[in-house]
Amino acid sequence: MFKGIKDKFKYNSSVKFLKKELEKSPPKVERESGISAVGCIVDLDSFQDADRFYDFVEDYNLRPNAVKIIGYKSFYDKNSPYSTPVFSDKDLGWNGTIENSYALEFLSREYDLLVNYYTVEHLPIQLMSIKTRARFRVGFKDVDRVYNDLILDAPLNDFATFRKELKKYLGVLNEI
Repeated sequence: MFKGIKDKFKYNSSVKFLKKELEKSPPKVERESGISAVGCIVDLDSFQDADRFYDFVEDYNLRPNAVKIIGYKSFYDKNSPYSTPVFSDKDLGWNGTIENSYALEFLSREYDLLVNYYTVEHLPIQLMSIKTRARFRVGFKDVDRVYNDLILDAPLNDFATFRKELKKYLGVLNEI
């Protein structure tokens, strides 16, 4: 019983933290224009093929380790192997913290491009998105516009269209 109450308080403190962070202007990342580091936050409950994001290496002539992917699952078994580092609702801590080593490692880097590849807003995904230091953010129209600089209208399961449109608009914006 006490665990449930504690989780509810953690959730409420994280919601308050998120609201405060959304009121602030996003931190500026001082990086040159162009794409050299890509971060991807993927909802693995809705899109299972996270390895497709490594195609960005070829699209933007990146180093093989320039693409970092982290996935969200509403529930995951820590004993099951996942090809993508995963965080979940269980990793939500006090005041908007994510208590997961993969998430902390992802957040410790700076990115030129952050891909928010989700259409359903879950609190841990929103916290990861708002805490990630990125110069340019891309996502879907179903998500609150605060999280993204460029919003694409494509189906979540049609990665080929998303990839093509993203490359087109990054070219228009002189990022590639």
